[in-house]
Amino acid sequence: MNVAVRATALELGELGHTVDIVTRRTAPQQASAHKIAANVTVHHLTAGPVERRIKGEHEGFIAEFGTALDAFGDVDIVHSHHWFSGMAAIDVARRRGIPHVQSFHSIAADVSTPLSEGERPESPGRMRGEALLARESDAVIAVSAAERDTIVNRLGAAPTRVSVVHPGVDSALFTPLETPTTEHPGYVVVAARLEPLKGLDLAIAALAAIPAADRPDLVVAGGPTTGHESYPTELRTLASDAGITVRFVGPQSRRDLAVLLRGARMLLVPSHSETFGLVALEAAASGIPVVAMRSGGLVEAVEHGTTGLLIDTRDASSWTDAISRLLADPTFATSLGTAGRARALDFPWRHTALHTLDVYQGLLAGRGRVAS
Repeated sequence: MNVAVRATALELGELGHTVDIVTRRTAPQQASAHKIAANVTVHHLTAGPVERRIKGEHEGFIAEFGTALDAFGDVDIVHSHHWFSGMAAIDVARRRGIPHVQSFHSIAADVSTPLSEGERPESPGRMRGEALLARESDAVIAVSAAERDTIVNRLGAAPTRVSVVHPGVDSALFTPLETPTTEHPGYVVVAARLEPLKGLDLAIAALAAIPAADRPDLVVAGGPTTGHESYPTELRTLASDAGITVRFVGPQSRRDLAVLLRGARMLLVPSHSETFGLVALEAAASGIPVVAMRSGGLVEAVEHGTTGLLIDTRDASSWTDAISRLLADPTFATSLGTAGRARALDFPWRHTALHTLDVYQGLLAGRGRVAS
């Protein structure tokens, strides 16, 4: 389950609201419904094959998911996450006369944006669907000012309908080591899905230029996405050819990711784009510096020179210089990690839930109702 959806739902439940999370069934053993907290229930609806399918195929299940959703019980408001859920839900909300809120989490690249090598073009249906949802939803919640600008300027949403609600971080789970690591050379982390969009080739190229005696290992936490199963093999070949050590540890539980981050020298986020970059905030909470691309919401997740370093280019030498600077100056690296931890404490999930609730209540008040 999406980390932000789960965390926000749990906080809303603790605030006394009833939350039903509705998603597509992807395995036969998934129960029709199960509680994950006193006021929060996950429901699995059958729409399309009962198995995981590549993201691009979800478009074909929209109508069937909408039909299954229409049979769901009474609710006060529908909040859709990702465009295909929104396309299924917005008509249901209209028929019931209740507000529809949309969160995208990621938005299709503009048609003029060149694709990364190995990246599939987005379907025209997604592009049309995102524009429709941006314009016709009662409210849209963006995770960053950068995403809000895209939703308004490219998708055509009315600015007054778009609210920015930053994600939060579990600062009780993601905590620093009592003494920051100075293990030499130690390891650095990339935590991301294994797909071209995440730019792991750039991390490998940047590390390859660091002298072997000073070069940290690269630990990659994440698994391949459906449709990109061969990408990990391509990365292993790239690392072998470059002569660097890369440890692919696969997808991590939240607890294991926290352990991995707090022991690292730094987090690298070489993504081509991120609407926010939640893992950068989790690294900050873990007391380690972040080196990230100056792109999208990462400029809000990372304060350049204070909690990490933002790189303006995808030229590997610039990334090598930034990584080497932090490795050579542990005092500076520690200061970034300390400042990052302090900043992360200002992003609890409770704030995310309260700001989300403000959006809900504003819509319901306009209809003479209150959220339950």
